[in-house]
Order: sequence, then structure tokens, then C-alpha cells
Amino acid sequence: MPDAPPNIVYIHSHDTGRYIQPYGYAVKTPRLQRFAEQGVLFRNAFTVNPTCSPSRSALLCGTYPHENGMIGLAHRGARLNNADDHLVATLKPAGYRTARVGVQHVAHGDGPWPAYDEVLETDGHRAASIVEQARAFVNRPHDKPFFLACGFFETHRYKRLHHRDEDGAQGDARYVRPPAGLPDTPQTRTDFADYAEAANELDGHMGAVIEAIDAAGLGENTLVIVTTDHGVAFPGMKCSLSDRGQGVMLMMRGPGGFDGGRVVDPMVTHLDVFPTICDVAGIDAPARLRGKSLRPLASGTVDRLHEATFGTVNFHAAYEPKRAIRTERYRYVKRLDARPHQVLPNCDDGPSKEELLASGWGQRLQAEESLYDLVFDPQEACNLAGDAAYDEVLADLRGKLDAWRRETNDPWLDGEPDCSHMRVNPVDGGHPSRESEQPYRPTSA
Repeated sequence: MPDAPPNIVYIHSHDTGRYIQPYGYAVKTPRLQRFAEQGVLFRNAFTVNPTCSPSRSALLCGTYPHENGMIGLAHRGARLNNADDHLVATLKPAGYRTARVGVQHVAHGDGPWPAYDEVLETDGHRAASIVEQARAFVNRPHDKPFFLACGFFETHRYKRLHHRDEDGAQGDARYVRPPAGLPDTPQTRTDFADYAEAANELDGHMGAVIEAIDAAGLGENTLVIVTTDHGVAFPGMKCSLSDRGQGVMLMMRGPGGFDGGRVVDPMVTHLDVFPTICDVAGIDAPARLRGKSLRPLASGTVDRLHEATFGTVNFHAAYEPKRAIRTERYRYVKRLDARPHQVLPNCDDGPSKEELLASGWGQRLQAEESLYDLVFDPQEACNLAGDAAYDEVLADLRGKLDAWRRETNDPWLDGEPDCSHMRVNPVDGGHPSRESEQPYRPTSA
């Protein structure tokens, strides 16, 4: 590694999952493909909470959302317990200048707000403005290493539906295939074509920031991290404890062995990003961190970091507490409430949702426990929790999930905690509309 402490640039998006070219999908992202070929791509990377603010809090604080306080969306009442848990509070005493531009989504209103040295002003969420400010920051003279968080609103469904460019460009639905798990219909093709168009736009914006780093001569001594918060905003994905919900793109390029176009298969999570940054920067990692540095895995000195990874959801637009454990072979999901049907407000509105609703999706039952064999059932469609042949596997995963919940002091272990600060949509409603948002009341009330 270079003698000078490395710069760190964290580039992130909304709702992209893994549906980009470097992960083998027919979605044109040539700049991210080139970035993957220069760095290291983690094939099985997962968020620990497939909702927006909790996912980001886990990556930036290095702890599970129920530990750091971000049990739901920041703009709906969730708050960090302590802003000093944020990554910038570790980097600043180590001599880093910290800045952010664009989307952040881990603080709202009265905070608490992470103490960045700078917040670069932009024209709302307009990507061109974010790129311009990021480029200007990178091109400044720097007398100390820097950390830049650069967040894009693409590929969020709301932007695709309500904030199109002036030409109203949409994706071409003729030659696309919707994600696995959805029917192949004109509606789902149109929906995914619009996603693919947004992903291509995102590729250009992220690529422009990466190219600015290289043009400034900073590429060799800058660790660039490219990721997203969670899965795409389609039914059974975003806000779902499945591979399609928790699976995220994660690519890194820079000092510490993140080069060479390598692809890493073992499971990793967003919790591993904070300790990786500390490792590459030569900083002592806070003892509270739950993840592990990715450097040994990227270099091939270890075969795996985790025997199991975990997932959690508490709130998105509506209340839906559930937990999951994933091993290389199996995924086990436990729902903590007794609701038998889909929590529809937790799926963003769009053509694919309307297509499923028309076929009765809202009436389909959900199991309290689900077990999936990911070798024979990678789409997680066949629940094996009631199959006697899997009783031993089920008991083992139940025990490991319970142990993890105790270890991380899951507030839902002893019943429902006080969540009166959260604002939600009715769990029996159909849509995540602001008009029907209300203060949360316990399910027993």
C-alpha cells in the first residue's frame, strides 16, 4: 500500500440491488463494468436491512440498525442513538477531511447529524449537480486525506416515475426480461425497462465521479467503494428478507489489494465496509463493529469471513418486524408479528405491483417461519419449514438466529418496544402514501 493514508470515496445509490452489467444482467452499465474489471467485485454481498435508512446506518455505523437506533426511515421518525457511531467520527481524529454530497438518508430534521466537515450544496437530487460538486471537491488541493460520501437518488422508483428528464425518456420494453420471481408480461417488462434506463443513467453519473478521481491523479491512492442500499423496488425484493431484497452490488478499487478484476464468491455484508476502511487506512477499528475487514478475502488469504449472515426489518412505510439468517446453503426467515398477509405499503407502487395485485397478491398468505434450500430453490419459492426432512436444519438455524438476537440485544426479544416516535402507513393499507401516514400505535393497542 502507498505510504500516504489513502483517500476514501463511498459512492452509493438507491434501490439498485445487483441488476447491473458486472453481475451478469442485460442492463447496460459500461462504466461500472470497467470499474469492476479494475477492482474487486463481491458476488454475494448483502445489506443487513433491506430498507433505505437502516441499510445505510449499518454500513456507516458498523452495527445492526436495532443497535444504532435506525429501526426505520429517518424521515419517518427513526434516529441514530449516537452520531459519534458514524464513520466520520472515527476518520476525523485520524486526520481525514470529511465531506458528503447528494443523498445521505441517515439523519432528518433535528438529527442527530453526523459531523461532516463539509456538506456540498446541490440542486436537490439532480445527479448533474451532485457530479459537478463531487468533481470540484476531488480537484481541490488537499493537504490531508479525504473521505467523500457521494449519494445518488437513481435508481429509486419515485424519481423514475416523477422526476424524469425533460425529454421524458423511458426504457425500451421490447427486448427486456423482468427479474426472476416476476411474471413476464408487458407491464413487468415496461417496469424493468424503466429501471434499466435509470441504471444506465446511474452508470454515467457514478462513472463521472470515478473518472474525476483518475483524472486528478488520485486513483492509485483512493479506495473507491461502489454499492447500493438494498434490492430493487419490485415485489418480493426491497424490504424483503430474501436474496433479491438483501442482495446488493459491492465493488471496491484501490490500495489494500482491491485491484485486478477479481470476483469474490463468499458471503459478505455492508457491516464489513467500516472495518475494511479502518484496515486500509491504518486506523484502529472501534470495538463495537460487527463486521470484518474484506482485505483478507480480496487477497485470497482466507476462504470466507462469515459462516452466516443476518437480516432484519422493523419499519419501512409500515410496521413489519422480521429476522433472517443466511448460510451458504439455507435461508431461514422468522416473522415477529402475526399478520398473515402481505404488508402492501412496504412495496413501492408501480406497474409490477399492480400486476400482482390484480392476480390476488394481497390475499396470499405468509408463513410465520420460512426455510429455503438455496441450492435447489434459489428463488426461495418452496418453504421447507414444515418438511420433516429438514427438521434438524430448521432447529439449528432457529438456535443460531436466537443467539444472534440475544448477542445484539434485539429490542423485539421481549415483545414490542416503544416505537411511538415512528410514523407509518396502516399495515392493512395498499400504498406507502404520505396522505395516510400516521403516528405508530402498538399492534396490541
